[in-house]
Amino acid sequence: MSELDQRTTNRRLGYPDDVRLLIINADDFGMCHAINAGILRSIRDGVVRSTTVMTPCPWALHAMNVLSENRDIPFGVHLTVICEYRNFRWRPLTSSDRVPSLIDETGYFYAEDRISEFLAQAKLNELELEFRTQIETVLAAGLEPTHLDWHCLAGGGRTDIFDMTLGLAQDYGLALRVPQHPLIERVQRQGLPTDDHDLLDSFSLDIAGKADRYAQLLHDLPVGLSEWAVHPGLDDAELRAIQPDGAEVRQTDLDFLTSAEAREIIEREGIILVDYRPLQQAWQGK
Repeated sequence: MSELDQRTTNRRLGYPDDVRLLIINADDFGMCHAINAGILRSIRDGVVRSTTVMTPCPWALHAMNVLSENRDIPFGVHLTVICEYRNFRWRPLTSSDRVPSLIDETGYFYAEDRISEFLAQAKLNELELEFRTQIETVLAAGLEPTHLDWHCLAGGGRTDIFDMTLGLAQDYGLALRVPQHPLIERVQRQGLPTDDHDLLDSFSLDIAGKADRYAQLLHDLPVGLSEWAVHPGLDDAELRAIQPDGAEVRQTDLDFLTSAEAREIIEREGIILVDYRPLQQAWQGK
């Protein structure tokens, strides 16, 4: 991303050219109780500024009730058509006979290790129907999301899925997470502000030394808009049963995001934490 593009993004969001902006978004709200609790703590006691809700998941109703009672929490819809756990799975919100290309032989969403198979056969019209159902579920609860993003599908996984989701964001007056180049350039050429830099997914970071790595990433944060997709959660019996290899990832995220060190570094570095509301406003005004 060129220096000029970074200045343009900052200006579109109403910030000076040389400012470093950072969205810290907690993904997976609604997956389970341990994750809901961790996300709430990371927002209330930490540096997380927004979250995204997974409407097909077992604890989505709790997540939406929390959002209804806490209107100050900005949130998006975490569009979900992949289920990565062997013993903890979810199905479409749409009737399965209307979206047969989205489900496996057991009637659940495809597993993460079968994403290639899923992408090869998923029909775009069925994906759009399920995505709309997930968005409409949030709207029917009287909630006002700010943006859309995907669960386990970076950029939607296919160009046509990305383009369809971009259209949905515009239909519903929402922003869209644009996680990587060259998608970033393509959307910004349409006059829509996005992240300037590739999305950081916290599952890509090693557990060992994670706090130090986060501290270095904050120190090195570039000018313009960056985004971290973080995954706070409580390393308890529930989460270990669901995700044995991920519970520690989520707990170490939570530990840093609620630490005094994180707040002190952000303040010292002059980083401005934002959420998707200014992007949504800019997208609506386009």
